[in-house]
Amino acid sequence: MQFNYAYKSSSTVTGQDDRTQMSFAPDLTRQPTFFRGELRQHLAFREAMSALHHVVVSDLRFQPKDKSEYKAWAMQQLEIDWQLVASQKQVVSDRLTTLRQELQDLHQQRGDRWQAFYQARQKYFNYLYQKDRDAWFVLDPVITVHPDEIFFECFSQDESSYGRLSASYEVFKNVDEFACGTTNIDYSAALYNAFQKIRTYKPTHLEVDPSGFEVQTSGSVAHKEVKIDLPDSWVRGFLQVSSAMSLPTVRVDLHPMDVHNMCFILRRHKEKNGPRALRYELTPGEPVRLVFEPWEREIICDRSIYTGSKPESIRVWGRRRLLILERLIPVAKTFTVHLLGTGLPSFYVADLNDLSFTLGLSGWTANDWASAGNFDLLAPRAAVDDWTRRQVFLALQSSQFESVDSLAARLMMDRSVILGALGAYTQAGRAMFDLNKQVYRLRELSREPLPLEQLRFANDREHKSARFLESNAVQILTSSIDTGGIRLLRGTVQDGDQSYEPMLTIDRDERIIGAECTCNWHQHNKLFKGPCEHILSLRLAAQRP
Repeated sequence: MQFNYAYKSSSTVTGQDDRTQMSFAPDLTRQPTFFRGELRQHLAFREAMSALHHVVVSDLRFQPKDKSEYKAWAMQQLEIDWQLVASQKQVVSDRLTTLRQELQDLHQQRGDRWQAFYQARQKYFNYLYQKDRDAWFVLDPVITVHPDEIFFECFSQDESSYGRLSASYEVFKNVDEFACGTTNIDYSAALYNAFQKIRTYKPTHLEVDPSGFEVQTSGSVAHKEVKIDLPDSWVRGFLQVSSAMSLPTVRVDLHPMDVHNMCFILRRHKEKNGPRALRYELTPGEPVRLVFEPWEREIICDRSIYTGSKPESIRVWGRRRLLILERLIPVAKTFTVHLLGTGLPSFYVADLNDLSFTLGLSGWTANDWASAGNFDLLAPRAAVDDWTRRQVFLALQSSQFESVDSLAARLMMDRSVILGALGAYTQAGRAMFDLNKQVYRLRELSREPLPLEQLRFANDREHKSARFLESNAVQILTSSIDTGGIRLLRGTVQDGDQSYEPMLTIDRDERIIGAECTCNWHQHNKLFKGPCEHILSLRLAAQRP
């Protein structure tokens, strides 16, 4: 999938003795979105933007060693006549001694020239390092301006980590003007280096350049056009993050020192074999316990008391990605952890007073968001007609952000209808769920509508479930609703010569919170990779009139 951007110029940071000016160049092909303000909270903003950079360049995928040169060298060694080499050994040794003495004499005579060489070589290495870092930026970050905050979103290169930095207008002073909307911004490695120079004693001005939307006249600088051909998995993963954030989670509040202790253990220890899980041991009314496998090193978080209603033991993998949070520890008030379950994604929300940083991690590093997520299949999927869905979207568009209950009261619609409509727009990249404030926000991920049929299906499970319904292969045996509004379903699905018995638990918001099936795929994967086609077909059958 190709994304086309047009920037009037590159994003720049101008540093002077008395002030710093940061100007982000927006995408000219999108609706006018701009912002101007002066930073009030310098250090927190600097550290949060640096953490966002660490998400963008993160790539923890296994990189196998290239042994081609070694194998070529080994083949050459087999062709050497070692008897001839041994006979010439003394001659070669004498020659090397003579050459070393000559080089030493030259080095003493031309010390200054060697120093110039070393400096030039280091400059060349620095140049290569900067060029490589620029290549790490797969897609320019997305920036959204809303009436209450401005937020940046990005995705890691290995597609397993999601970062979101939201800054309320209290972070700024002298906010001159802004226009709500979503755009891409030109973001480079040089800009990250400039962020490190932000200081409290120097006024720092931030702007999403409004002049980028002026009419271009003759003689002006041509637009900088960027075309990026992204894999479908990148965009699909971005959509899966938004769907996963809307699912019910186990919430844990951690003190910043607890996060520091987690990072300290990860820095001090290197696992050589499995298991490599981080285990959350949660008991109501007691301190949170964190256990690092395979060493069984335990952290008792005395400052963090679990307030849930029942005991939990949840294991998560890919824990080294938590080192992204290191820079936020000195400026954070608290960290809120949202756990979907064992082997499922987790979200870490850092409260930085008027800033909030959200780090979303997939089940484990190799299990990226796109290939094995399918959390849109677990999200609310109530059948909503096009007209109703459009009314919900127009209502969200008028307010930019709003909670589900507020929208339901304003439109006089059932909560499940609102969730079904918002879930559809979330999966289309036109809205997102704010995990920190528990509201839905308008956010157009791309300028043009995304090809949903191309993006939504990473596998054919949902296609198969639709075919089961068309062939009347699904039969509901029992359907009951308990006093808490939890719906329990049990049925049979005829899949060729085999018959399977899926069971399903759906909460009041039409979200799957538990499921079982007798098929081999579910027995092997459970819900770690989303529901199987038999569970999906049972859910769709229950939604039919």
